Amino acid sequence: MDFPVRFFAIALAALSGVFPQASAADDAQACAAQIAQWLNPDDGSVIASNTLFDRLAGKSIVLLGEVHDNAAHHRWQHYVMAALHSRNADMIVGLEMLPRKVQAVLDDWSRGALDEAAFLQESRWQELWGYDAQLYLPLLQFTRMNRLPTMAINIDRELVSQVGARGWRSLDESERMGLSDPAPASDAYRRELGELYAYKMTLGMHGADGADTDIEVDVEQIMQTDEFANFVDAQLTWDRAMAEALAEAHRLDPEAIVVGIVGRGHLEYGYGIPHQLADMGIDDVAVLLPVDVGADCEALEAGLADAVFVTQARAEVGPAPRPRLGVLIENAADGVRVMEVVADSVAEQSGLQADDIILRAAGFATATTTALIEVIQRQAPGTWLPLAVRRDKRELEVIARFPQDFE
Repeated sequence: MDFPVRFFAIALAALSGVFPQASAADDAQACAAQIAQWLNPDDGSVIASNTLFDRLAGKSIVLLGEVHDNAAHHRWQHYVMAALHSRNADMIVGLEMLPRKVQAVLDDWSRGALDEAAFLQESRWQELWGYDAQLYLPLLQFTRMNRLPTMAINIDRELVSQVGARGWRSLDESERMGLSDPAPASDAYRRELGELYAYKMTLGMHGADGADTDIEVDVEQIMQTDEFANFVDAQLTWDRAMAEALAEAHRLDPEAIVVGIVGRGHLEYGYGIPHQLADMGIDDVAVLLPVDVGADCEALEAGLADAVFVTQARAEVGPAPRPRLGVLIENAADGVRVMEVVADSVAEQSGLQADDIILRAAGFATATTTALIEVIQRQAPGTWLPLAVRRDKRELEVIARFPQDFE
């Protein structure tokens, strides 16, 4: 899901600590010299890789964070998995990228029964995850070559959407997909989620197009609303689901090292998955994160992770262009209401109108603006996105046709 990319951008903006007693210029120079090295984020000191991996090999669970569309992060994950496997060949891999309902497909892939094309089709990779499969195939090939048990640890998006719309407590036992109650979020995690929610609000006000906005939002006020409480519940549901799957893998083989491949927003400062694992009595957990040389590396804070690895920054080409629907939207009782349609936008060309209620996008319920934004931001250039819309008490389908180039 797209959350970790946006969450990390917000988290970075809030970081204030740098390496002790050094100027910003000194930090930048030191950071650039540390590409391909492990650092202790508590003090910026270098960690010898052999020392680190020897220590990690005895852990029950090692969590590897990522920004989903950063190829360098996936190469780093591959390197870490190989290093850990060389020390403990008894390994189980958990993937955020796929929900549990496609576990049988992942099993077929791991035992060599499917080729790449069949795996991607049968797992509904593009529909359920959406990020370029080529970024992940080296990891998947590694698990297949070594016949490593591989688990789909995510939960159905529909459950997270339901919780985001109604709150966890509103769901009865039959609707919770077997999940136990999540551990409450810490105050620090709630604050980070408040910043994220405020960011999502500005996206909603601007039609999910990622444009800069002059609209100011009061984070403290937002954090008092029922909508924000439901948003926190949804994030905790997501964290809990993946933590429970990883815990189950550990229980199945206590001698194995369980490696989780997940978005870094679920890991930073131990707020997400590690917090839920601790609530289940599993605290023998390590969090590793990649940081791109530059701002990411210069602004490390104590407690961010057990160790960070400095990767070469992406080419400075500016933020990747995003798909833009071109609507102003707000939450409605049973969907997302279109407040205004932007002229010459995808929305206008598709026939969307003000006061339309968007009920579903690509078959997924859009109970909140957040749910709709997440679907839109997954769309590739040239995609035709079906929208189920209620207009004047009638339900109709509108096809949003995105351009071949988001520039």
